[in-house]
Amino acid sequence: MGKTVLIKPILTEKADGLSEKLNQYTFIVDRKVNKVEIRKAVELIYNVAVEAVNTTVIPGKTKNRSSKTGVIRGSKPAYKKAIVTLAKGEEIDLFGNI
Repeated sequence: MGKTVLIKPILTEKADGLSEKLNQYTFIVDRKVNKVEIRKAVELIYNVAVEAVNTTVIPGKTKNRSSKTGVIRGSKPAYKKAIVTLAKGEEIDLFGNI
């Protein structure tokens, strides 16, 4: 595989709650990959059994901030998010041994 499928895990309170309650882990993934490629990448990297993969594309948002010279307008890029459900008894340790 020449392309990077998983970019980084999402570590928010909501994602943490999903992992604790429903055994679901959330990742930012490449916009061009499909669910099968995401499943294979997670199984290969973390050595776990994946039950399901749900994906969604989060649209880019415009941002404004004020400076001395006036208002600066910009935008945040769109990205693809994957929610991976693991089989019972499986677990991913995203924090390592901190």
